Amino acid sequence: MSQSKATRTVVLLAVISALLAAACGPGLPTYDYAQEPDPRNQEWVLGVGDQITINVWEDPRLTTEATIRPDGTITMPLVGDLRAVGETPTALKAKVKAKVAAFVPGSEITVALRGAHSYRLTVSGEVTRPGLLTPDFFVTVSEALAVAGGFTRFAKRNQMVLQRRDAKSGAVRTIPLAYDALISGKRPDMNIVLLTGDSLFVP
Repeated sequence: MSQSKATRTVVLLAVISALLAAACGPGLPTYDYAQEPDPRNQEWVLGVGDQITINVWEDPRLTTEATIRPDGTITMPLVGDLRAVGETPTALKAKVKAKVAAFVPGSEITVALRGAHSYRLTVSGEVTRPGLLTPDFFVTVSEALAVAGGFTRFAKRNQMVLQRRDAKSGAVRTIPLAYDALISGKRPDMNIVLLTGDSLFVP
């Protein structure tokens, strides 16, 4: 084989390899999706805008209906301001009970969630209706994309990323997502439930 033919063969093989790689697209992510929490199996975590009722059965004067303010607090008679954001109703009940004990020892307390309005997340990038979503129930990745109107024709739907902030440390982690594997059922573990504050980006 002449040198020119050998060169053409090498170039042709390189082109074919590049075309095959482009057709296959990026490999599937190796992220451990099982480590992500499912909020549907946990007690509700209170957030800004949530409406709660605190009943103090031994002293109705202390019974309070409140909406959690942007600073994360509520106000109770005699007790004053209490931080409610980040607490579950059960944890807030214990906090209230400790505060109320100074006025009504041994009191029976209940904390009830009247309205859950703190569930907010964003979907941005190459979707039909990007923006802030405020669903009335927990949504998965595929459901959030459907609410956002689906992909535009320019979307790189197998290169999506989910930005999620850790509630305790404040650190943000990036979770890679490949839509085709998710929606085909090959990787159902990718269809995680979105949390308050999540940001889903479609490049």
